[in-house]
Amino acid sequence: MPLPMLSSGMNCVADFFTYETTKSVVVKSWTVGVINRAVQLLIISYFLGWVFLHEKAYQVRDTAIESSVVTKVKGFGKYTNRIMDMADYVTPPQGTSVFVIITKLIMTENQVQGFCPESEAKNSCKSHSDCQRPWFSPTGILTGRCVHYNGSFRTCEIQGWCPTEVDSVRAPVMLEAENFTLFIKNSIRFPLFDFEKGNLLPNLTANDIRTCRFHPLTQPFCPILRLGDIVKFAGQDFAKLADTGGIIGIKIGCVCDLDQSWERCVPSYSFTRLDSVSEKNSVSPGYNFRYAKYYKRENGSEYRTLMKAFGIRFDVLVYGNAGKFNIIPTLINTVAAFTSVGVGTVLCDIILLNFLKGADQYKAKKFEEVSLWWGLQKELGHGPHCRDQSEEKQSTDSGAYSIGL
Repeated sequence: MPLPMLSSGMNCVADFFTYETTKSVVVKSWTVGVINRAVQLLIISYFLGWVFLHEKAYQVRDTAIESSVVTKVKGFGKYTNRIMDMADYVTPPQGTSVFVIITKLIMTENQVQGFCPESEAKNSCKSHSDCQRPWFSPTGILTGRCVHYNGSFRTCEIQGWCPTEVDSVRAPVMLEAENFTLFIKNSIRFPLFDFEKGNLLPNLTANDIRTCRFHPLTQPFCPILRLGDIVKFAGQDFAKLADTGGIIGIKIGCVCDLDQSWERCVPSYSFTRLDSVSEKNSVSPGYNFRYAKYYKRENGSEYRTLMKAFGIRFDVLVYGNAGKFNIIPTLINTVAAFTSVGVGTVLCDIILLNFLKGADQYKAKKFEEVSLWWGLQKELGHGPHCRDQSEEKQSTDSGAYSIGL
């Protein structure tokens, strides 16, 4: 093997088996000192103020919240000369966390199974060829025939429930729904701590439930909410929303600090419109759905009343978490805080090594290579000039170099 390659290989081995140790260099500079202390102060303030006090990093948190919601709507409205109660306008009737208050209906009565023409102008035709598949009909199955709807107006024929629905007519809106009331009973549980709580606080009486109405400032814990207030808190106009339909979210937040007393864990309510995107859509604005009521005549034939319902859907959404002191996250974040204080040292080193006038002097004092084999030769008196060099360190040296910049 050539001598240069052998020497290079030995140098690589020697470089690998080296040890680096910290060397203390005191730099007497107001600029660097102020930067160092300012960075350390910012880091300590961040961990004390944000991490520990605001985010409560000393706690272990349970985010797997378990919840149940029961709802009940009360109120009477008048619609097309009929008195409507909760059995008429609330669907589904089970009192779940998602329910609809029907505010407008387009009814198509006395529908029976049979053959009939489509009812809208967009389904017009001139010949049977205009009514062939794969053209889609939302009201039934196309028969492929073009028939008279009335007079000279012709539309495609379908097989299904006849007469077909005409949903372009104007229908009144039940504005009395604005004064309906909603009762919400909610319970939560954090399984990690076996902690349970409900939105019906212990000091709430039966008389309070009959008379109170929720308000975020004056009565924030009342479980009775007026529908008009809910829509207003969500930033919507009730008359417009009742006409086109929409979806409102009722959010119940339960963020609990279990290091404090049981009474301090209370719910907070907020409201928002969940389908704000459809509100701006001209093709399908709002919210509506269809359902039917079925009847039988004396001869056994079946008929139905089809209803296209517009309404306000309410989604009760429960979220939250709970925290309690635990030594493990406390130690982890404390160590992280002390470790992060060293960022000030790294920043100051960058400034000293690259931007100040005494950078070369600082480099010479900060980085020093020591060969144990060369030091041994000096002690034995075999190294060149070993007797001519004086000792650099005295017994009183602290091991720290002081540089004044």
